[in-house]
Amino acid sequence: MQEWKRLCRLGDIPPLGARRVQRAQGADVAVFRTAGDRVFALLDRCPHRGGPLSQGIVHGERVSCPLHQWSIGLADGAAAAPDEGSTPAFSVQLRGDEVWLDAAELASRATEALPASACGRRCTERA
Repeated sequence: MQEWKRLCRLGDIPPLGARRVQRAQGADVAVFRTAGDRVFALLDRCPHRGGPLSQGIVHGERVSCPLHQWSIGLADGAAAAPDEGSTPAFSVQLRGDEVWLDAAELASRATEALPASACGRRCTERA
């Protein structure tokens, strides 16, 4: 049976913006809200150079990386052509006005440490 972790209320995520979720291991997860109040979750790391997607601009169901403007699909984490690559997506549910994330995915997906060049600091270190 799938376990879900309550993250926040929908109103805690700005429209066309994101909220970061720190994890015990691995890079943060970015939870995005579209103009139509759809919610998506991706590893907070662009597949190009590791830019923080949570600081990007949400447009439709995509986010543009703030470093080099790669367009990343919120549903699948895939870069738009001609760019190639993807970042892991996480299961998310909107129950009423509450946002829930899959607890097992948060604990196990993409938890390897990243080199400092990929995320600006060792991603296993917490500020």
